[in-house]
Amino acid sequence: MHKFENLEVWKLAIEYIDMCYTIADRLPDSERFNLSSQLKRASTSVALNIAEGSTSQTNPEQARFLSIAIRSVIETVACQNLIERRNYLKEHALLSDAYQASEKLVAKLQAFRTAIIHKTR
Repeated sequence: MHKFENLEVWKLAIEYIDMCYTIADRLPDSERFNLSSQLKRASTSVALNIAEGSTSQTNPEQARFLSIAIRSVIETVACQNLIERRNYLKEHALLSDAYQASEKLVAKLQAFRTAIIHKTR
């Protein structure tokens, strides 16, 4: 088993990807190559950066990958805001649940990043 597969934050990211894919797959066809694609790519980027950072040679490098993962979560939130603003999704609970999951994921990523940064001091 790879190191990242044991990380709680990676498991949360995988669950978050599932939520984002559910939202993306329910968007109108006109958004398939725009918001749907962007939401899927950004959410996937979270888990990929956690995984890539876990193999880093240094703590600062791993912290950098976690920062990128945080930015990707924020990107998904921006997509979700646009989806809500354009009223593309009738199931508002999906957006609400994803927003709550994003807050938890960002908090965990920030805490993990902070812990890694403090190891280097």
